[in-house]
Amino acid sequence: MTDKKTSLSGVRERIDSIDQQIQQLISERAGWAQEVARVKGEGLSAIDYYRPEREAHVLRMVVDRNNGPLTDTEMVRLFREIMSSCLAQEDPLKVGFLGPEGTFSEQAVRKHFGHAAYGLPLGSIEEVFQEVAAGHADFGVVPVENSGQGMIQVTLDMFLTSDATICGEVELRVHQCLHSLNGRLEDIKRVYAHAQSLQQCKTWLRINLPNVECIAVGSNAEAARLARHADDAGAIAGETAGRVYGLKTVAQAIEDRADNTTRFLVIGRSLFPPSGNDRTSLLITVNDKPGALYHVLKPFAEHGISLNRIESRPAHSGKWQYAFFIDVSGHINDEPMQAAMKEMGEAAAQVRVLGSYPVALP
Repeated sequence: MTDKKTSLSGVRERIDSIDQQIQQLISERAGWAQEVARVKGEGLSAIDYYRPEREAHVLRMVVDRNNGPLTDTEMVRLFREIMSSCLAQEDPLKVGFLGPEGTFSEQAVRKHFGHAAYGLPLGSIEEVFQEVAAGHADFGVVPVENSGQGMIQVTLDMFLTSDATICGEVELRVHQCLHSLNGRLEDIKRVYAHAQSLQQCKTWLRINLPNVECIAVGSNAEAARLARHADDAGAIAGETAGRVYGLKTVAQAIEDRADNTTRFLVIGRSLFPPSGNDRTSLLITVNDKPGALYHVLKPFAEHGISLNRIESRPAHSGKWQYAFFIDVSGHINDEPMQAAMKEMGEAAAQVRVLGSYPVALP
């Protein structure tokens, strides 16, 4: 018994010693972050210091060095928080997202920018674009695609009229929960949720609550806020929203697909340099003639550029005219990309680079 106690004491002393070293090194890193601010000059804000390509490069090195036992995701999360706190010493980044507090969009903000950033909850995706354009938010985070339900059309449509630039992407594993005030399934007569979440959970709802009224609202956090005022209402939302609004969890992981993941875009006002593993998003309209889209896409194949995604949406330029949203591998400044863009020639009526940005990290 004495040996075990001595051994445990020794382990704890070693942990305390490591903690002290970690704290000293974090403080030293924060000091060097202040030195960066001094070198760049006074009077600048956090957005002037933030470089997503540099951050992505640092976090990829974290992944490359990781030998466990913590997962890559956990190591990236820890380093992201350190970097977030160092950046925010003078003036934290302001990041707009679809609110209120507790939405999956807020979770995406924290995953990408860390908890030292200032989250700005807004009433709609349109408002996120507007606040970024007006300079009231440094960046915005908006959902663009779900692995089961496809593209989020309102986000795509905003790029048709907004000058926002895509600066990053975030992939968030989405676990849907059913919450209510008293936590009893049998008491629920209606369920509030965002329309996307209702679709993601439609099989579970059909089997477990076949006769309830499903009501679509602006966000899952709004659903939780509504459900806390009625004994017979439930809300589909994440664990965070249920906790924020004081609800009890009735059921967990009610999403129909086990791999339910939502992709978010980080929007800003600037195009950043290459990070070494990037994606480029383009908005292209084509001339109305045979083979026009083929001739737009052909140069990418000829220059070895992978096409990741293509979506069409009605353009605002006229009836029955369409714009194509295209994601390709690489940065717009890469030589193959520049060559491909040049060779599009007259096949494209209009080409707009929505952004070149680091591929999402774990």
